[in-house]
Amino acid sequence: MHVNRPRRSFFLVEDEALIRMMLVDMIEELGHAVVAEAGRIEDAVRLAHDPAFDIAILDINLGGPTSTPVAEILAKRYVPFVFASGYGQEDIPEGFKNRPMLRKPFQLDGLDRAIQAAVAEHEN
Repeated sequence: MHVNRPRRSFFLVEDEALIRMMLVDMIEELGHAVVAEAGRIEDAVRLAHDPAFDIAILDINLGGPTSTPVAEILAKRYVPFVFASGYGQEDIPEGFKNRPMLRKPFQLDGLDRAIQAAVAEHEN
């Protein structure tokens, strides 16, 4: 389906287990792999330092806390990431308004476009 694109290793931060499982399926369908997952901010912050992944998808609201600390770690590491939210652009944390965002629920093609946008942003 997506020819000549590098296989990427993903870090998923999503507090809803069913959405996380759906995301894993979608990412694998696009030819990538999920190598780290977190549903809680504490786990996400710890895993954000892991060099095993090269791109991340961050749910903005993690059942109260936001993923902003994770985004800050990834930005310092120059790791591309995409925000995901059931709300709107206004939910994107200050300092990250230029990052790609997936509005839930999203389709496979929307996920693919957001991944490409995040990667392209880091190649410039």
